[in-house]
Amino acid sequence: MKDDVGHQQHLFSNNALTVAPIISVVGLKTAYGKHVVHENLNLTVYPGEILSLVGGSGSGKTTLLRQIMGLETPAAGTVKVLGMPVSEMSLSECDRLARRWGVLFQAGALFSALSVFDNIALPLRELRTIPEGLVEDVVMCRLAMVGMSADDAHKHPSDLSGGMIKRVALARALSLDPELLFLDEPTAGLDPQRSDEFVDLVRTLHQQLHFTVVMVTHDLDTLLALSSRVAVLADKRVIVTDTVQEILKVDHPFIRTFFLGERGRRALREYAPEELLHGKS
Repeated sequence: MKDDVGHQQHLFSNNALTVAPIISVVGLKTAYGKHVVHENLNLTVYPGEILSLVGGSGSGKTTLLRQIMGLETPAAGTVKVLGMPVSEMSLSECDRLARRWGVLFQAGALFSALSVFDNIALPLRELRTIPEGLVEDVVMCRLAMVGMSADDAHKHPSDLSGGMIKRVALARALSLDPELLFLDEPTAGLDPQRSDEFVDLVRTLHQQLHFTVVMVTHDLDTLLALSSRVAVLADKRVIVTDTVQEILKVDHPFIRTFFLGERGRRALREYAPEELLHGKS
């Protein structure tokens, strides 16, 4: 596991600039009245990587994710996803772009009145990407991909554990076979064992399906286990985007607190080479 993460980080630190970005955010400003959340924020995400967004409370991590998905409009700046300017698209263009990404929200956001089957089928039916006769095959395939059985298809969210809800939400996010996957706090609310199992599932599917991931997380274990690169939000902007090894060299209060506090050092000892912590205080 650690070797896989190290290989991903090495790959993107050396080769990222040789490919066109899948997401490009330039000069973004977010303001609610006089309250400015982001100012001149820039971010680039490359195909195939797992990029994690971290930042303190109020830094606007989820807000940035929503703006990338076109759910909020920034006060200034440009956001391009898969080469398309999100805030300038027509409704039909938005629909076409939505077919190319999947989203896993923090609490799963399953519809309580719908069965597991119908929750996963919902994007397929709403966007009419395939004939109704093929929906069952796709849904059952996605259930199997996330480690659930055909019997689970008839259950409702109230019948599921927290870990199962995350798996169903992931199956729904992958229902359209997306190029891009957004994860908002994917392991929040899970106990350590279920969190590790979910991280392993995301890693395996990423290796098999080669989609790009943008993940918001505050969980260091999840971040270190999955990330190719990490973007740090502080001072109303992205102050650095790089591998964990390089971020640890940046002298900034948030980085010192988040990565090099007691909890951060414990996580780093588990996932990163000892030399990362050598001489750090």
